[in-house]
Amino acid sequence: MRIAIVGPLEFTLGFQLAGVEELYNPSDDEEMEKILRGLLNQTEVGVVVMDNSDLMRLPERLRLQLSESVMPTVLGIGTEEDNTLRESIKSALGVDLWK
Repeated sequence: MRIAIVGPLEFTLGFQLAGVEELYNPSDDEEMEKILRGLLNQTEVGVVVMDNSDLMRLPERLRLQLSESVMPTVLGIGTEEDNTLRESIKSALGVDLWK
């Protein structure tokens, strides 16, 4: 199972330094959508990590697909408070680990 990181170079650089090899640096929102749709169809990718602000800019239908996807699991991370990770874990385990 592989981990894929999607976002601008500034976002993916830290993951590259940590040894993650599957990095995608889309030049615009349209290319980001194309990359994410492709990753949804790759059975060998287990986790997709992207900046939460990039995730929020995606069309609602694609965001819904990404949030409901179990394989790969899509995680939006960033500096803003977000419940995406919390809800993903709660959905997968049936337990809210933050309580």
